[in-house]
This record gives sequence, structure tokens and C-alpha cells, in this order.
Amino acid sequence: MLRNATSASRLEILDLLKDPAAHFPPRRHADPVEDGVTVRAVAARLGVSRKVAGAHLDLLVRLGLLRTKRIRHRVHYRRDEIRIAEVARMFEKGW
Repeated sequence: MLRNATSASRLEILDLLKDPAAHFPPRRHADPVEDGVTVRAVAARLGVSRKVAGAHLDLLVRLGLLRTKRIRHRVHYRRDEIRIAEVARMFEKGW
């Protein structure tokens, strides 16, 4: 990912999801730490539309950096720490 405004937003999402309890309010039916956060919560935190936040989250899911969990009719996103560590190791080795 090159350093531009779009990738900065994705990096911010990953950073926010490191400690979701500190950055997102608790929900009635889901725990931000255990279950993750919704597109709506990410969009509100970043100040962007749900469509833009959803596009960022979908790309991060396709890259394997986020996992999804459906609770009721909403999809919740959380970091995949194992995959993130694998990617970090690849960059440390010089990819």
C-alpha cells in the first residue's frame, strides 16, 4: 500500500481497531473487543460515508487483515492479528 490519503485511512482503521474499546462505543448486542465494530461506527469515527468506510473495510478483509462476524443483520470487523504479524514479517524481510 502506497502512502496516500486512501492508504492513510486504511492504516487509521487498523490503528483504531487495535483498541476498539477505547475508540468505539459499546453496542447492545456486540462487544467491540470480542466481536468487532460495524461499518457505521468506523464511518462515524473517520467522518466519511458508510460507503467509503465499507470500501476500505472490504479491501482490508480481502487482504486478510480483518475478519468479519455477522451478528443479527450487521457485519462486525476486527483485526486478524496473526495475519497482520505475517505481513509485517514479510516487509521486515524485504518482501
